Amino acid sequence: MKFDVELVGKIGSMALIDKQDNMIDYTRVARLSRELKPGYIWISSGATEIGRLDYMMRSGRELPESEESKTDYAAQGQAILMQTYRQYVDPKFSVRQILVEHHHFNDEVKREHIRKLLLRCKEQNAIPIINYNDAVSESENRRMEISALSRSHTKVYECVDNDETASLVACLVKAKTLLILTSVDGIYADPHDPSTLIEEIAGKDAYELTEHIEEYKKFCEGASRKGANGAKAKLEFVKDAAAQGTEVLIANAKYTLREILSGNVKCTRIHIR
Repeated sequence: MKFDVELVGKIGSMALIDKQDNMIDYTRVARLSRELKPGYIWISSGATEIGRLDYMMRSGRELPESEESKTDYAAQGQAILMQTYRQYVDPKFSVRQILVEHHHFNDEVKREHIRKLLLRCKEQNAIPIINYNDAVSESENRRMEISALSRSHTKVYECVDNDETASLVACLVKAKTLLILTSVDGIYADPHDPSTLIEEIAGKDAYELTEHIEEYKKFCEGASRKGANGAKAKLEFVKDAAAQGTEVLIANAKYTLREILSGNVKCTRIHIR
């Protein structure tokens, strides 16, 4: 298979936060940012949580728990997230923010528009950083749109979970590698026992690999935070990318990209043999 992009990577919200100090983990973001280069597409969660922490720091309080507050936090956090990436990415590379919503991937014309945009980034020495556009997406309206789409589409993409967005992008641009960074080392047979890390899920072809992914989904439970879908959802989301020949790596964000991609640290590797 010919790959058009070297890497699609995604980092989750909790992997971006320094839990001890309740702020963005600038050391981690700086380290990752310095490794980004043209040919890489980066999907970054974290805007809502970063916006919440920034609002608390400036006002001394949280907003009431509501959909409107999530919108407000996301709008505040997006600016900080992009400012931080721009600060640490090699200055000779351009950085481009791309905010997506579900309808961009459920419409063939919009999907092709995004594909061309992402491929131009590689040609123009730019690094695209993608996130879901939470600031303008209202959950009830989104549910209605998804429901309407399901009546006319065989498969509907929601994209609120950036693991799904990352896998869709990897399929869209035919990525050689899809990297999902988390706060743990990968997928576990027993999520309460770190010694049960599943280091490889493989198959001789797309059909067998998909079967094996379904088997390992049975082990998965729990999530890193309230509202997250956890390991089971990760395996479901990456199935299509793995089946097309993209190597999928689910790894700990504490490691460098170089360490993970070179196979020097333990992670979960999903691939066709």
